[in-house]
Amino acid sequence: MKKTVSMFTIALSVLVSSVCFAFHVEVLQVGDITVFQLCYQGFIDELAKNDIIEGKNLTINRHIIEAQADAGLWKKVGILMRIRRTASDIVQAKPDLVLTIGTPATKYGKDKMIGNGIPVVFTGVADPLVVGCPSLDRPGSGITGSTLYIDPHNVIQIAQQALPNMKKMGMIHSDDDNAIAYAQETKEKAAKLNVELITKEVEKSADIRAFAEEMIAQGVDAFGIPIDSYYDLSDGKATRDLVAVSHETRIPIIAFVTHTTLKGTLLYVGCNFTTVGGLAGKNAVEILCNSKKPEELPVLRQEDMTILVDPEVIKYLGVEIPLGILQLAESI
Repeated sequence: MKKTVSMFTIALSVLVSSVCFAFHVEVLQVGDITVFQLCYQGFIDELAKNDIIEGKNLTINRHIIEAQADAGLWKKVGILMRIRRTASDIVQAKPDLVLTIGTPATKYGKDKMIGNGIPVVFTGVADPLVVGCPSLDRPGSGITGSTLYIDPHNVIQIAQQALPNMKKMGMIHSDDDNAIAYAQETKEKAAKLNVELITKEVEKSADIRAFAEEMIAQGVDAFGIPIDSYYDLSDGKATRDLVAVSHETRIPIIAFVTHTTLKGTLLYVGCNFTTVGGLAGKNAVEILCNSKKPEELPVLRQEDMTILVDPEVIKYLGVEIPLGILQLAESI
């Protein structure tokens, strides 16, 4: 009898353990770009650090909605409808948590999940206010996450140290909500540092070269690459073309991101995307393991800027980077 009770207790213990520590996460994103993959990997790695491992005690389903660079109005409406349909499918799956990657997936997919009581954690979002958060660090009802945001004031200051003669910067950006908001903020903060920022909004399918040449005619001393998926689309065509213009004219590029798979930029100042994904993972762990509500957890961001320099570009452009910058930066 005692043996039977003992075996029953062990079996019950195993059953309860599997129930308590079996997690179901659904992932929603629009577009499949390198930045999103890095954020996703950081999220998965952070869960694994807390013994939440796919195939062991985690079921994770990833929904990637295709988005074309040349999407016109009707295609954009179609993407929006697909986001909402996928959000409905996710609700039917009844996950413990949803990870949204990027602004479109978060902005247009969150309400369905939140309305059905499913916690939402986002990552890969440059401006939390665009997705409904009341501030950069305050979560919304049912939603929290991590942001790519880096204060452009700090980036401009670093750029000024690297390029003391920089008085005018050109920034070409797409019609993405994040990009528009970030370009406007950068313009305002650059002015306070006596740098004129010339901005140009273009479609995501636009050829960047003509716009870059317009800015050169306006006397820009540098180009700035903002947080904008435009520079990742079509295998990074916009970045490659801007780098070609930069090398032809010896006008350097300052990237407000640290995405270096497409080389040619003089200086990269921003956040580490894998780190940002990991921060979203930290909030997810609090929700999954400690029964925290999203609105109890602040939106997280990388506090210290990551600075990268490309020695080959420094040499090619003939730019002398101050020792202070080189000591803070990592070479790529």
